[in-house]
Amino acid sequence: MISYVKGELTEILEDAIVVETGGIGYNIMVPASLFRDLPPVGRDVKIYTHFQVKEDAMSLYGFFTREDVRIFRMLIGVSGIGPKGALGILSVLTPDDLRFAVLAEDVAAISKAPGVGKKTAQKCIIELKDKLSLQEAVEIKMAHNQASTTVVQDDPRDEALQALVALGYSASEAMRAVKTAHGDTVEDLIRSALKQM
Repeated sequence: MISYVKGELTEILEDAIVVETGGIGYNIMVPASLFRDLPPVGRDVKIYTHFQVKEDAMSLYGFFTREDVRIFRMLIGVSGIGPKGALGILSVLTPDDLRFAVLAEDVAAISKAPGVGKKTAQKCIIELKDKLSLQEAVEIKMAHNQASTTVVQDDPRDEALQALVALGYSASEAMRAVKTAHGDTVEDLIRSALKQM
């Protein structure tokens, strides 16, 4: 119903922001990770939203990109994870990090979120793994890196990961190996990862 809200950032609260547009201040719940990239109060901001209606409340949840909203919706689709749990996960992990954690079956990373235990993290991985692809995750991460830096340097770990997948290893196998691999160059990382596999 409300795709995004664009207007003046008037308040930054503990777990929400207020964006004023058309004389109305919209209270938008956001993950903690979003706070570091907000402009100063008084500046314009555009926040993509998820609008949720319950019996006793109507709530807006906000993110910087449509893709982040999609990840949030996928999270609240997991049984046992509601909007607060999803915000908790996205406060600890960026959507990019969450994609890689799910694809690498990294239960420990997901269970660092407040209120998310090992069982919920495992359920999250099981239910989201088929909805995410490694290639898409790498492309989105690279697009975010290009948008956030003027001089883009390729991450050797991403390149090593792509190379291992191209060699026929599964995405999760490759991610686990690259995560613990040692080296500064793509070649060193691949050699180190292959020794572990």
